[in-house]
Amino acid sequence: MPHATAFPTLTSLLRARAAEQPHRMAYTFLFGGKPENETLTYGQLDRQARNIAAHLQQIRAQGERVLLLYPPGLPYVAAFFGCLYAGTIAVPTYPPEPYRLRQTLPRFQAILQDARPIAALTTATLLNDAQPLLDAHPALRAIHWLATDTLENDLAPRWQQPPADEDTLAFLQYTSGSTAAPKGVMVSHGNLLHNLADMQHVFQLSEQSTSLTWLPHIHDMGLIDGILQPLFSGCPGYLMSPLMFIQRPLRWLQAITEFRVDHSGGPNFGYELCVRKITPEQVAQLDLSCWLSAYNGAEPVRASTIEAFSARFAPAGFGANAFYPCYGLAEATLLVSGGTREQMPLFAAFDNAALAQGRAVAADMGNDEAQTLVGCGWLVQEDTRIAIVDPQTRQRRPDGQIGEIWVSGPGITQGYWQRPQQSQEIFAATIAGTNEGPFMRTGDLGFVHAGELFIAGRIKDLIILNGRNYYPQDIEETVEKSHTAIRPGCCAAFSVDRDGAERLIVIAEVQPHPDATPLPQEISRAIQRTVVRQHDILPDDVVLLRARTIPKTSSGKIQRHACRHDYLANRLERWTDS
Repeated sequence: MPHATAFPTLTSLLRARAAEQPHRMAYTFLFGGKPENETLTYGQLDRQARNIAAHLQQIRAQGERVLLLYPPGLPYVAAFFGCLYAGTIAVPTYPPEPYRLRQTLPRFQAILQDARPIAALTTATLLNDAQPLLDAHPALRAIHWLATDTLENDLAPRWQQPPADEDTLAFLQYTSGSTAAPKGVMVSHGNLLHNLADMQHVFQLSEQSTSLTWLPHIHDMGLIDGILQPLFSGCPGYLMSPLMFIQRPLRWLQAITEFRVDHSGGPNFGYELCVRKITPEQVAQLDLSCWLSAYNGAEPVRASTIEAFSARFAPAGFGANAFYPCYGLAEATLLVSGGTREQMPLFAAFDNAALAQGRAVAADMGNDEAQTLVGCGWLVQEDTRIAIVDPQTRQRRPDGQIGEIWVSGPGITQGYWQRPQQSQEIFAATIAGTNEGPFMRTGDLGFVHAGELFIAGRIKDLIILNGRNYYPQDIEETVEKSHTAIRPGCCAAFSVDRDGAERLIVIAEVQPHPDATPLPQEISRAIQRTVVRQHDILPDDVVLLRARTIPKTSSGKIQRHACRHDYLANRLERWTDS
């Protein structure tokens, strides 16, 4: 069949694969590595998508938004393509959790209010579980609910292919809400196909490759790389639930070993979890020599994690050059920058004092007055541009100076759904005094060093104290290492206005140990000492939290703005030793 880039839409691509390779396995969903795995061929996926699309066409949903409310699994994959086949705009999201409504209902309501869907696709089980919620919220009862696992299967022949091209919207990717209310990023077929081609190129994927993801299926990395990339490259795509990974990280690496996966990855915390939870005895049972692209993105990439993971799993055949640090975001479809597949990750040390002043000054590795950062490569294609820009003056900053990362290229999406003013501000920026643009403002801070992009933090999360800049993820990493009782990935640093000045606040979850529970004062003093030693600043307040209570997005990112809000409202669930 023609190369995937020859197709104007994902619908036309799947139709071609189903016609020419109907019996080829497209996706397999793994149930914890057990034999009762589910599979979908291209032919089966095409038939299911046409059937779902025909039902949507019966309710005249073309051009409308359709919620996708599914647990991880192949029914979600079929429903997503069913929306594309129907010419609707898919809106993947998590349903609110009955036992965590305070944390999950506000985001769901915000998406519902913003997208105003005409229908919702789900499973019969979830629809039954959601009935009390529907009874309590008239806005939910007003939309069409379709349980796709109970739909009649005879409508596929009645499906009518709607007109579509590369500019047609495929879905709304709602942002995580880590710094603001979730916004619907408008992702077109053309955006997706361009970014998928970029990823296929840099990861050197083909029909002989094998992909695996445990990432959430509603988020850009899990959906685009984990589900859409296998279709684009024509390779088998293995899927597993995030919960299956979190409960037992070994399952991820066992699946890589068993199915000879060469392309898989995730955020930094996933690799850290493997290092903490997988024993040397278990490593001895693995064979990771097949793993060629272990991408690491979506959150700060830590050199210490790369080094620890490489050392722990080297006996299983894992090569450190398989690590692929990268940078991207939903507004750019997914991938913006990365290296070449074979190169080693670039580590570089920078002087702490200079970083606080907005400059990246190289220092010796291991210097106590410096921190080590990881390069995220450079542009993956020539038709994409990056500029480092002063966020206030909108003037370019030279290499070695920190500024906002601006991006331009075919992968840049069409803006935010129903937010023309924000779309104009974010997606149509120009360099001051020039006609250079339009650029998309990422809100991320970074700099260029040795030909690579380094990420420094987010503008809205930046902490400015006594005229110096502090990046919260750096302080949070220090806090994690200050005491063994601190839960990794469960800290937040932010500032508040107190007595006419900005003050540093640190909150951290505690995982108490039954046999030797430390006193709260001991943990707090350890945090303060370590932060002062590493960053030359004393936290004004340290708040210890009960495990699993810190505000996070559905993708696991710390919601620093929500942490700050709950702190000021005295709503944090504090931990005590009693």
